[in-house]
Amino acid sequence: MAGTQGESGQPLPLSNRSDDHLQGHWLLARLGKRVLRPGGVELTRTLLARADVNHADVLELAPGLGRTASEILARHPRSYVGAEADPDAANLVRTIVAGHGDVRVADAADTGLPDSSADVVIGEAMLTMQGDAAKHAIVAEAARVLRPHGRYAIHELALTPDDVPEEISTEVRQALARSIKVNARPLTVAEWSQLLAGHGLVVSHVATAPMALLQPRRIIADEGLLGALRFAKNLLTQPAARKRVLMMRSTFRKHRDRMAAVAIVAYKPSASGS
Repeated sequence: MAGTQGESGQPLPLSNRSDDHLQGHWLLARLGKRVLRPGGVELTRTLLARADVNHADVLELAPGLGRTASEILARHPRSYVGAEADPDAANLVRTIVAGHGDVRVADAADTGLPDSSADVVIGEAMLTMQGDAAKHAIVAEAARVLRPHGRYAIHELALTPDDVPEEISTEVRQALARSIKVNARPLTVAEWSQLLAGHGLVVSHVATAPMALLQPRRIIADEGLLGALRFAKNLLTQPAARKRVLMMRSTFRKHRDRMAAVAIVAYKPSASGS
């Protein structure tokens, strides 16, 4: 079994589950990968720049390993709160934001925060993993906690192009479900924008990047050379995990022309509609 502790020594989520049955993103985390977002750290940084987190009250939904939390804190928000449903993941992020923010064990669709209490809500690679009803519930919660002119920033997996045939969408989703052990339901860029608009949010920025999560060049860019070497060593020494990762990589490569990473920022208009 791959490593079951994070860099801080805290247990990773689902540490008692075998590599064969673990969700793909947590398997990659066991193997030492720290950037788990589809567009990599570069698209995350683009998202944060567009969302303008400096001196803002920030809520991050499902912060996971806390990699983006570190990026947010480096931009000096006024406050940081993470809402993480998994207690082990919440503990990991607490060690990262200690003294600079708070992490609560809470569902992204029910954070428990007051209405109009955040300037920025950030969620990455988590709406993709939800069914339609859960997607709507999470976006509704983000809209609820945002102040007028607050920004909701998402970084998700997208299907391309916008007019991709339904049978192709179904094929990609089924292939993802088999390889990453999650019933992933990515949308097209237009559908992601429509989802946000359906909850009263106005899209202001859209950026895309290749879905290259497991390509060597992206791994080095995201993890650094030493991190990439650590990940490669763990793959070489753990055959069961390597088999799973190679299956994921094969799926990503096969469908690379139908998948992309997308970052979208949408703002909550004031009551007057401006």
